[in-house]
Amino acid sequence: MRLFVQSLILGLLAGGVYALMASGLTLAFGIMRVINVAQGVMVILGAYLSYSLFTRFHVDPFLSILIVIPVVFAIGVVLQLVFIRPLRADEREELSLLVTWAVALGIEGLLAIAYTTTNRSTIPSYAQGSWTVFGYAILQVQAYAFALSVVLLGLLALMLRRTKFGRAVRGTVQNPTAAALLGVDERNVAAIGFGISVATAAAAGAVYGIVTPFNPGSHYDLISLLLTIIVLGGMGSLPGTIVAALMLGLSESLLATYISPVWARFAVYILLITVLVVRPQGLFGTVERGKL
Repeated sequence: MRLFVQSLILGLLAGGVYALMASGLTLAFGIMRVINVAQGVMVILGAYLSYSLFTRFHVDPFLSILIVIPVVFAIGVVLQLVFIRPLRADEREELSLLVTWAVALGIEGLLAIAYTTTNRSTIPSYAQGSWTVFGYAILQVQAYAFALSVVLLGLLALMLRRTKFGRAVRGTVQNPTAAALLGVDERNVAAIGFGISVATAAAAGAVYGIVTPFNPGSHYDLISLLLTIIVLGGMGSLPGTIVAALMLGLSESLLATYISPVWARFAVYILLITVLVVRPQGLFGTVERGKL
């Protein structure tokens, strides 16, 4: 029983970070119907930016997020304006796969030139620290990362529900034509929304670099995981993304504990197939345009 509970704790902590990584992917699809396969490389970009700030300027990885988020937000806005906005609306879903994949490969190449392909890790003083709570071990880094994910996801949800921009986003998601008639500038919403979506990935990357060694090619495994999460949760559904991420974190942890760490990632695809057989639109998805 103790081993089971310990596995649940580790799975929930990991799932919270997965949710933060995937939330931006859901946001981009919900607003623009863009399948951003560059989301994984944005996580790695955030990890490298945080790594550089830590090694060169001794900025704590969690504090570095205050710099990483606006920098990657600006990069995201530029990418949307240059590469995604020119795409025809009726072909955006299909063409966005090709365009964002090209962006991912380009950023991977630049990172390889700047940092080489050697694995890197951000190792602050508390990287190996842990607490014991009621006899269960909790790594400090994982607890901090989970708390960060909760705060940022909470702020994202609050923005979507309580601000004028959030209402514009939800209106664009639910009925872009009606939103435009009410004065919502879909082009500006799309640019800002895409910037926010990749900034959340970079924020998760800042802590990802502490718990996992990374290199420029690490985004390949990440994007397969993130796409699985948003399909499992329901395309365009933020609550679905969070629930799916937690489920995947738990299933990976339990499978690694009771069967083998080698098979842990396989749990992702077993869970995906099982859910989609019963509910093809995902846990929280609908057969119509998704809702945030």
